[in-house]
Amino acid sequence: MPDLLSLPGLIDAHVHLRTPGGTQKEDFETGTSAALAGGFTTVLDMPNTQPPTVDASSLEARSMLARPAIRCDVGFFVGANERNAAEAAAVAPRTAGLKMYLGQTYGPLLINDLAVAFGHFQRWPGSRPIAVHAEGLLLAAAIGLARVTNRPLHCCHVSRRPDILLIRAAKAQGAKVTCEVTPHHLFLTEDDARQLGPLGYMKPTLGASDDRQALWDCLDTVDIIASDHAPHTLEEKGRKNPPPGVPGLETTLPLLLNAVSEGRLALERLTELLVDNPRRIFAVTPRPKTHIEVDTQATHVLGEGPLFTRCGWTPFAGLKVRGRLQRVVLRGRVVFDDGQVLAEPGTGHLIFE
Repeated sequence: MPDLLSLPGLIDAHVHLRTPGGTQKEDFETGTSAALAGGFTTVLDMPNTQPPTVDASSLEARSMLARPAIRCDVGFFVGANERNAAEAAAVAPRTAGLKMYLGQTYGPLLINDLAVAFGHFQRWPGSRPIAVHAEGLLLAAAIGLARVTNRPLHCCHVSRRPDILLIRAAKAQGAKVTCEVTPHHLFLTEDDARQLGPLGYMKPTLGASDDRQALWDCLDTVDIIASDHAPHTLEEKGRKNPPPGVPGLETTLPLLLNAVSEGRLALERLTELLVDNPRRIFAVTPRPKTHIEVDTQATHVLGEGPLFTRCGWTPFAGLKVRGRLQRVVLRGRVVFDDGQVLAEPGTGHLIFE
């Protein structure tokens, strides 16, 4: 690799910016600052806010909060619930896709009724994917629903060996299925979770070493690496029943650049996973005059300096990596340079308006 590497602006297809309802952990200003500090010029934000993003009015309410605050470009998912199949489908052109929680979650977006899920698959337009949180047999059910209704399915944060093998088999049979994995599932295991305690608790939980190895072995099946940036404060993580989730916007690129330097990941494949495939799957138009610059030889220790995410911590603290982001240019303007976020609030765009 050249010492100074230029790449297109990266896309993180799975983040939780926490506005509204969770701004003590993150908000649009801090979350998009963290995105730029991680090399991401576009992020796609999930709908499990408080209240959740489930229809035209809640989508517009989030947009109104985002417009004066975002520093990078942002797109929103709409969430499926037990009653909103028609309302969600109506706003499909203004979203990255429909997010459906089929298990291992809680709250108003959990769907555990086949008729409800089937109704969403039937109504949802085929121009945008249905992104599912589903594991094991529920993942198989989602793939079946997608096949029956001829809808594109995107499988979020795949973490287990049987799941990635199932997706590989479905793709081989011509299913309209794509999938993502997270850096924490690629680089950590249940052994790390025991050491990290609540700071290593997320959903899906960290897997065994053979689950992690299966993700690397099947990386040709994976379409996207996404952070699933899900920040919580240290105070929240220290409670008796800590919430699941870890931040990831600022550590995804360094971890993957380190994998490139170690020969575990080809640079061209990194670009496919963080740029080309997210663009294709979620219909993200390329940003003009947008790129990032990386010093491939610089080494640094993750978490040794202040983070831009409001939660202020990372489960990868103390890990030495090779490859460091130097500059981010968005639409011809330098928005991050040598550790400093230069973009002003409101200079990002909502990409599906």
